[in-house]
Amino acid sequence: MNEDLKNRTRDFALRILKLFAALPKSTEAQVLGKQILRCGTSVGAQYRESQYAKSDPDLISKIEGCLQELEETEYWLELIEELQLFTSAQLQPLRTETGELKAIFITIVKKIKSRKV
Repeated sequence: MNEDLKNRTRDFALRILKLFAALPKSTEAQVLGKQILRCGTSVGAQYRESQYAKSDPDLISKIEGCLQELEETEYWLELIEELQLFTSAQLQPLRTETGELKAIFITIVKKIKSRKV
């Protein structure tokens, strides 16, 4: 398991938890918060689960699951920004990390797929 990626996905989950805790208690903020909480914290869990994949197709499936959760996280971040629950500047570090994690997982999937050739 890549220790750096293990730590980054854990830290990502912690940042999502802090974002959720800082959201206003309004209904719409809490609905968005629960959505981002679910998908943002599952990235690291799915990455750890991928370390026990039974085959390359299973590994690809699990890593692509991480990508799906990151894409969903991006969506909720966009809505949080649109509703002005946080400023763009406040969300930018989290959005940057989301994009960087997506790039890493895409690279992993491509490398696994290239092994088949």
